[in-house]
Formats: sequence, structure tokens, C-alpha cells
Amino acid sequence: MMLKIILANLKSLPQRWQPAMVSVIGIAGVVLVLTATLSLAQGFKQALNFAGSPDVAVVVRGGSASELSSNLTGAEAQVIEDVPGVLRDDNGPVLSKELYVLVDLPMQSTHTSANVPFRGVSEQALKVRTHFKIVAGRLFRPGVDEVIAGVGAASQFSGVQVGSVLKFGTRQWTVVGLFSDAGSVTESELWGDRAVLQGAYRRGDTVQSVRLKLIRDDELAGITEQLKSDPRVNVAISSERDFYASQSKALVTLVTTLGSVVAFLMGIGAVFAALNTMYSAVAARTREIATLRAIGFPGSVVLLSVVIESLLLGLVGGVLGGLVSYVAFNGVRATTLNFQTFSQLTFAFDVTAAVVMQGIVYALLLGLIGGILPGLRAARLSVVDGLRST
Repeated sequence: MMLKIILANLKSLPQRWQPAMVSVIGIAGVVLVLTATLSLAQGFKQALNFAGSPDVAVVVRGGSASELSSNLTGAEAQVIEDVPGVLRDDNGPVLSKELYVLVDLPMQSTHTSANVPFRGVSEQALKVRTHFKIVAGRLFRPGVDEVIAGVGAASQFSGVQVGSVLKFGTRQWTVVGLFSDAGSVTESELWGDRAVLQGAYRRGDTVQSVRLKLIRDDELAGITEQLKSDPRVNVAISSERDFYASQSKALVTLVTTLGSVVAFLMGIGAVFAALNTMYSAVAARTREIATLRAIGFPGSVVLLSVVIESLLLGLVGGVLGGLVSYVAFNGVRATTLNFQTFSQLTFAFDVTAAVVMQGIVYALLLGLIGGILPGLRAARLSVVDGLRST
């Protein structure tokens, strides 16, 4: 019997298609905003997570929140290089001493200036980054004013293409290649020879960070203890994964919070649309509802039938909003400010199944709220008054 009542409700939808569409589109719009926001935060988080490896440790100066605020002398870098627990090959310890500066580049979309990370590395940097791959051109030559650019930087900033010339400081740098790194944060960067970059920016033998390839993941605790107890250095050390995770926390929290607030405010409007739809449904079926009550159907059954119809409209809106979000945003590259380094970071929106499901659950919640009050009105409808209505 319950199924028959629900089917009767749905059969009357063509007569009420306008308010029903308003409700569906309103909920779809809310879900679109929510999933877009969550996929933005997810994409940013993934860009930093992909850059992190549990068997690579990042060493910076003690108290530094990021590479930008760190500074390690050549002597300190040598102490770090000699610490036991670092993987070694035929050429010695597998580690990368890296310089990190910011340079100005115009953004393609707005032509405004943006801070872009310029990393000074050696070929050792490739040994501590498993997914690094040259996708166009070639690697820079040691001792030459050449750079390679991440594919994210090439897609978002003007003049970053193979063969173009960029002027930073007192030097002109030729872009000789593009690289990818599994969608990680490094794809937002420019790379050049560390020794050349040190000379161009008068940094002497200093670096901002040292990346160590560990023999095993569990070597990190021992290396940390040794460096902490060594009076020659003042350093902070963490796994690369933890290092980047700490940098993503602030922005992910900010974006998720703002997106949730916007979705909540839009959700209020969507609830009113759902209320209007379901009140219209109750008004159009007053005599039918009264008849059902007269032949013995309890008010709870009528209430449930109205709520289920509202939930179905919410589900349709949620699925629609999720699909539009996936088609419109998934994989789309964007750029934002990394508050830890005050540099631009490129990433791709990541509309995952979990993100879409969160949107659909929120849509169902809106549908539930929008169906309860009209359902209660239908359940409490006077049989006599209902049968007298025209």
C-alpha cells in the first residue's frame, strides 16, 4: 500500500513539474558548489601528498615552517650528508641539497605578477623523486643558465615554454625542458643548476633544504635523534610526506570551511524551494489524502510518502549536481597561493567518488528537511475539510 501511495505521488509530478524543477535545480546548484569546493581542496591536498614519500626525509633549519624561511650553511649540509641511515649508491649518499627562491612570472589568466618557486638542484634531485619525468625538451646542463619547468607552471604562467627566455635577477635563463612529477607540487616549480643559482643570487654555499633517501622508512627516528643531538647543526627533520601534509593543512581547512558556509547558505534557499514543491504537492492532493485517511491509512504513512517524494527530488538534484561538477571541474588545472611559502601552486581539481557522495548526502538532507513540514501538514489534514475541498 505504501508503494502505491508513493507511485501516486510521483504520477502527479507532471502536473507540478515547475516547482519540482525549481527544487531539483536549486539542490543541484548547492551540490555543484559544495563538490567544486571539496574537489578544489582535494586537488590541493593531493598535489602536496603526491610530492611526499615516506622513505625520503626533508631537513630544514630548526623552527622553519617551510623551505622559504630555512637556511643551511655548506658545513651544516655536510654534517647532514654524513649521517648514518641514508641510502648509498656507487656515487655516495643518495641526497639532494636544494636552493629555494621565488621569482616573478605573469599569470596567463590575469597577467598579474605571481611568486613562482625556482629550485636549484643537481642531478641528485632525480634520485629522491621517483615519479620525475622529462616530458618535453631535455634536462638543464650543469653550470649553464638553463631551467626546466613543471607542466603546471607551463600551463599557468606566461612565457614558460621550451625555447623561451626568462630574466631573473641579473641573468637570462633559457627554458630547455618541461617535466612532470605525478601531479605533485613540484610541477608548479622551475628547476635549474644549484651552483649557478647560488651564484646568481649571491647565496654562497647555502641551501634551503636537504632531501635524504632513507635505507628504510624506520631509519627516520634514528637520523632525527642523531641530528638533534649534534651541536654543529640546528635542524628540523620530517618525512617528506609529513612535511607537505603540514603545509596543506591551513589552506585545505580554509577552503573547506568557506565552501561549507557557502553551501549551507545556498542550502537554505534550496530547502525553501523543496518546501514550496512539497506544499504544492500536498495542496494538489488534498482530497486524495483525505480519502486515504478516511479509509484507514494512518497519518504516519501519509507523512512518510511525502518525505520519500522529497528525498527522491533531493537525490535527483544531488546526482545532477555531482555529474555537472565532474564534467566541469575534474582535472581542470588552477593555481592558488600556498600560505606557507607565499608562492603560487598549481593543481588539478579532483572530483572523487567520495566528494560526489558527500554532495549527494547533503542533497538528501536538504530533501529530508524540505519534506518534513509539508508531510506533517498532510498527516494532520482534517478528513472532513479535505473531502469538502475542490
